[in-house]
Amino acid sequence: MNQPTRTASADELQPQPLETATALPAHFYVDAAAEKRDARAVFARHWQLACHASRLAGVGDHVVMEVAGIPLVVLRSDAHTLRAFHNVCRHRAGPLARCDGLGAKSLRCKYHGWTYGLDGQLRSATEMKDARDFDIADIRLPEVRVHEWQGLVFVALGDEAPPFADVVAGIDGRLGPEHAIAPLVLHHRSHYDVDCNWKAYVDNYLEGYHVPHIHPGLNKLLDYRSYVTTTARWHSLQFSPLESGDELYGSGEALYYFLYPNTMLNILPGRLQTNRVLPLGVDRCRIEFDFFYRPDPQDEAAARRAADLAFSDEVQLEDVTICEEVQRGLASGSYVAGRLNPLRENAVHHFHELLRADYRALANAT
Repeated sequence: MNQPTRTASADELQPQPLETATALPAHFYVDAAAEKRDARAVFARHWQLACHASRLAGVGDHVVMEVAGIPLVVLRSDAHTLRAFHNVCRHRAGPLARCDGLGAKSLRCKYHGWTYGLDGQLRSATEMKDARDFDIADIRLPEVRVHEWQGLVFVALGDEAPPFADVVAGIDGRLGPEHAIAPLVLHHRSHYDVDCNWKAYVDNYLEGYHVPHIHPGLNKLLDYRSYVTTTARWHSLQFSPLESGDELYGSGEALYYFLYPNTMLNILPGRLQTNRVLPLGVDRCRIEFDFFYRPDPQDEAAARRAADLAFSDEVQLEDVTICEEVQRGLASGSYVAGRLNPLRENAVHHFHELLRADYRALANAT
C-alpha cells in the first residue's frame, strides 16, 4: 500500500562516501510521490532501451513504448534513419500507433484520421478545408533523441540526457570477440510483473552479495570469491569467472552490465539477455527480458537455449520472491536505512548516488 507523501530532506539527498554510506530511506520506495518524482527526475532525463534494431529492420517498422508518461513510437523512417516521436496526435491527442508493427507507410491517428509521414510531418487532416489559417505544413510530431549501439536502440526524451557515448564509455573495448553482442539474434521474449518498486529490483541486481543465499544454482556456476564489481560514470559492471559445462554456456566469463537508470545487459559466451525495468506504480514494476544467441540451427544449440531459458526463469523467480519480501519490509514502517557493504554493494551505492544527484537537480529546478 502506498504511504503518505513525504518530501525528501536536504540531508537525505547529500552525497555519501562509499565507506560510510547508507541505503536510500524507505520512503523513496513506498511514498505516494515516488513514482512522479522518478518519472521527472530520472526517466525523463536519461537514455532508455527501446528495442533491438532487428525489430526496426524495414522502412515503416515501429515499436511503441512509454517514457516518463510520454507515449512514443520508434520507427525506421528510411533505409538509413531511425526516429522516435511522441505517439500523440497534435489534433486531439489520439494515438498514432497502438502496437508494434511492420512496414507502415505513414502514421495515421486512430481517433480522427490525421496522417503524418514517417518523418513526423503532418500530411493530411481530414475535413479541415474550412478551418481558417490552418496549414498542415506548420504541424509535426515532437521528436526525441535516438541512438543505435551494438544492435540496440535507445531513446532519450530531451537534451538533459548525457551524450550516449559517455553512457557506454569503455564497454566496447571490454567485450572483445568472446562477448560480441551485435551479431547475436533474438530468440525469445518474456516478462515478469513484480510487486516491488523498480528501484528495489535494481538494487537487488546490482550486488552479488545475495547470490550465495538466494541463488544456489547460480552460485555453483560463478566463483563468488572472484566476483568483482566496478563502476563508471553512467554504468557499472559485475563480472566473475564462469564454469557452466558444455550443456549451458561452457567456460569463460559472466559480464553483468547496468546502464543507468534501468537497463541491464547480461552477457555470457554466445548469449545476451537484455532487461528493462519499467515502473508500473510505486510498488509494482515489470521486467522485460529479451534473449539473444549466436545463429546456430543445430539441435545441441537449441537444447542449450532451452536450458538457458529454464535456468533464467529459476533465477528470476528467486529474485522476484526476495524483492517482493524486501518491498513489504520497506513498507512496514520498521526499516531505517542500513549501512552498505563497501566491498559487495559499491554498485548499489553508485546507483543511489546517481539517484540522489537527479533528485537534487529536480529539487533545485522547482
